[in-house]
Parts: sequence; structure tokens; C-alpha cells
Amino acid sequence: MNALLDLLRENLQTVLGARLVGLYLYGSLVAGDFDAVSDIDLLAATSGELDAAAFDALDRMQRDFVAQHPQWHDRIEIVYLSLQALRTFRTQTSRVAVISPGEPFHFKEAGREWLMNWYIVREQGVTLLGPPPETLIDPISTDEFIQVVKEHVESWDKWVLDLRDTPGQAYAILTLCRALYACQHGQQASKRRAALWTAEALPEWSETIQNALRWRQESRTGIPTNPEATVAETQRFVQAVRARILTQP
Repeated sequence: MNALLDLLRENLQTVLGARLVGLYLYGSLVAGDFDAVSDIDLLAATSGELDAAAFDALDRMQRDFVAQHPQWHDRIEIVYLSLQALRTFRTQTSRVAVISPGEPFHFKEAGREWLMNWYIVREQGVTLLGPPPETLIDPISTDEFIQVVKEHVESWDKWVLDLRDTPGQAYAILTLCRALYACQHGQQASKRRAALWTAEALPEWSETIQNALRWRQESRTGIPTNPEATVAETQRFVQAVRARILTQP
């Protein structure tokens, strides 16, 4: 993994040069429980917004990287965000470039809803290049982090209605486990750690959570599942845990 991260850093430096101010690793590789289906999560802090030429060069680099390392296809998330955007995300949206599992490299608007990510980077992130992340990201309180988690959870009652495939159902269940853990402990945990904690805290849902962990593994190995048989159970779980989170003080 160190060699892989070194290569990614070198590739980013080659493309961006001095525009790459900092590179920070976060997610399961830092929090623990990194496994064969986990993603690599990186924040690339840039001196300014990416222009079209830089975007195209990064797109080519990322495609070449995956072609040379096919085991990392759809398992890398890199967020490119300017220093200005990192300072102002609470009060305004900014253009961010993202490559993430299930999505091509693209621009999108990002604002306060990304506070959860920047909280994790600031508190747990590992610096691969540049200054410590807390010098680029202003302090974020635990209460503020929990509030944004709850805001994210609030819309899940609608999102879950569209999750008909097994990987989507696993994502929904494990995401709600992480949200419940975050609200209880004030910090982000890996999917597996949060799931095991929730299964113990809510034993009536233990089987559902264990199934989600299994579905997550099977999503990479291609073992067939029957998603229609578990849609209703997934929806009930999301609704129950969502209500539990939103009614917490």
C-alpha cells in the first residue's frame, strides 16, 4: 500500500506541480478494517480550482493508473478541492472535482454537506504531502459533525426506496450503522467496526447487518444474490435506525 500511495502521489505531483498543496489519506485505510473491497480515500488540496487542461490531464492519469493496476478499478476516491473552498465550505458551495467508486471523474458543487469528510480528514487524516490538514481546515466541533450526519440521514427515507440492487442495499445498511455510531461516539468508524457495534447495540437487527457485511464482500466476487427478497427488510432497517438517530438529543 505504501508503494501504491507513493505512486499516486508522484503521479499527482507530475500533473499538478506546485498547484498540489497537500495530499491527505483518510477512510478505512486510516481508521482500520481495510480489506479486499475497501476504497482508497484521498483529499488533494490545490492552490486554486482545476481548469479544463488540468482536469483532462488528471483524467488521463487516473485512467492509466487503473489500466496498470486493474485490481483498483472502481476502488479509488480522490477529491480535488481548492484551499479557498476548504476555508469557505460552511458558507458557500465551490466546484470540486471527484473520482469515486461508481462514478466517472467529474465536477460537482460541494458545500457544507461535505463537512463530515473534512472533519475526518482534519481529525484522522494522514499527510502524504504538504502541511498538516488542520492548518488548511478550520476547527470543526463534534456537535457540528453530528448535526451534519443527522442532516444527511434525514433524507435516507426517500433514497432507500430506489435501492433495488444488493450492493445498494448493503451500502444503505452500513451507512446507517456508521451514522448511528457517529452520533453515539462523535467520530467516524470503518463500515465493519460500526456494523459490528450496531449489531451488538441492536441485536434485533444483527442478522440484517451481518447479511449486509456479506453482501458487501459478494459485490466484488460476483456471488449471486436475490436483491428483491431483501428490499423490504433493508427499508425497514433504514427507517428504524433513521428514526433512532433523528430522535436522539
